[in-house]
Amino acid sequence: MTCSQRRAHCGVGGQPHLRGRMILSGIALLATALLLGGMVFFAVAVAPLVFTRLPPDQAGRFIRQVFPLYYLWVLGLSAVAAVALWPLRLWDALSMAAVAALTAWLRQGLMPRINALSDAAQAGDAAAKGRFDRAHRLSVILNAAQMLAALVVLLRFA
Repeated sequence: MTCSQRRAHCGVGGQPHLRGRMILSGIALLATALLLGGMVFFAVAVAPLVFTRLPPDQAGRFIRQVFPLYYLWVLGLSAVAAVALWPLRLWDALSMAAVAALTAWLRQGLMPRINALSDAAQAGDAAAKGRFDRAHRLSVILNAAQMLAALVVLLRFA
């Protein structure tokens, strides 16, 4: 079968041919699996271990160094998944794009605010403690929503 016959057989007009679809699907599956696996590992192993094994001041400093890298991991893999899914499954691609966009805001917007509120609370600002708790709770909820989105996309590969 020639290339033009294969394209006619497998579809054109914006749809990648079968081999291309398989490659994109494999990339999306790998990126989504690594994304969810990394997020779950961080949430259930790394963060709890840090806060149970290190003194509170060291744990806080360590987590502040890890979170920017964690967010880059989530941002990169969700963006790769979104791009790979775009020609295959639009809603899954949009879901992963939303995870990436939310991660950018969490990393560049909410994380610095949480750090500043934590510093203020440790310096004795009682009002900052309540605001820190709310901002931290929001970040946990949004992270859980991102994990759920990744899980749904991953399960749709089954």
